[in-house]
Amino acid sequence: MVNKAETHSIENALKAKARELGFAAVGIAPAADDPQQARRLHEWLDAGFHGDMGWMQDRADVRQGPQSMWPEARSVIALGMSYAPDADPLADGEAKISVYAQGRDYHDVVKKALKALARWLVEQRPDTQLKVFVDTAPVMEKPLGEQAGVGWQGKHTNLVSRDHGSWLFLGAIYTTLELAADAPHDDRCGSCRACQDACPTNAFPEPYRLDARRCISYLTIEHKGPIPEEFREAIGTRIYGCDDCLAVCPWNKFAQTAARHAKFAPRDDLVAPRLRELLALDDAAFRAKFSGSPIKRVGRDRFVRNCLIAAGNSGDAALVPQVKALAEDPDPVVAEAARWALTRLSASP
Repeated sequence: MVNKAETHSIENALKAKARELGFAAVGIAPAADDPQQARRLHEWLDAGFHGDMGWMQDRADVRQGPQSMWPEARSVIALGMSYAPDADPLADGEAKISVYAQGRDYHDVVKKALKALARWLVEQRPDTQLKVFVDTAPVMEKPLGEQAGVGWQGKHTNLVSRDHGSWLFLGAIYTTLELAADAPHDDRCGSCRACQDACPTNAFPEPYRLDARRCISYLTIEHKGPIPEEFREAIGTRIYGCDDCLAVCPWNKFAQTAARHAKFAPRDDLVAPRLRELLALDDAAFRAKFSGSPIKRVGRDRFVRNCLIAAGNSGDAALVPQVKALAEDPDPVVAEAARWALTRLSASP
């Protein structure tokens, strides 16, 4: 059997193998650090826009670029898996979970495919060294995806693809191979500001700049303490993440669910979850329900805190008995959120 690498360039063979493994998008970038991206990162950190995400600050030196982390790296293979949704992410619901968290945990799915691609590459070029990353190391996947031609960083700061819209999970492989780089992607946002205008909490002080401290995804996932009261009403019934800035992007009209990896198909119980059921979760039930889901990482207390904010915004008086019971929860953040929700529900007509 003739090896693809013997009849085509290694780059073409690599891209074909990546698509065979479920990646919808793939490109190659040089591994050299980008001084402009490093400057933007430090400006963002200096402004405090990372909030409680101290790990962004702690590893800022190696986050500046591939060679800051691994000087031997010569090329970056940037990859994306589609998770394009079937339904409208902006549709109203009793409780709303971000599209990306409605299926299997992307960390596990993407990393498994990255490792398979890495093994294939080593088989073709035994002299290569490489490292694989998916959102668990100080790697700037979005700027790398732009440099590799996979897409461009939109005004909402996420990667946008002409073929897959805003619905891509990103991963990267650093390698010592000198691979032919693809052309960087041009910015195609133009004068559009749909994502800026859609944000419920005004988390964008300017285009291409996100203040995470105001972002609903940050507040419901990364933030561990009480959610600041100024944002609670705007959160509405979102209990894990927010898709508003992604969902309104006009480039999504080109995204096809046919390109979505099968393991990212949404679970029925997470597309339209019921607050009554979620508020009843103890730690064991939470872990069982969200096994294999990215939601599991936030833990029961933070998740129930979010559900209580949604309950307070729901206007559903039938939830009062459950909310009242949670006002005595051992976790003080949960108990405080329950008291807030009770105040809101008692004021509902």
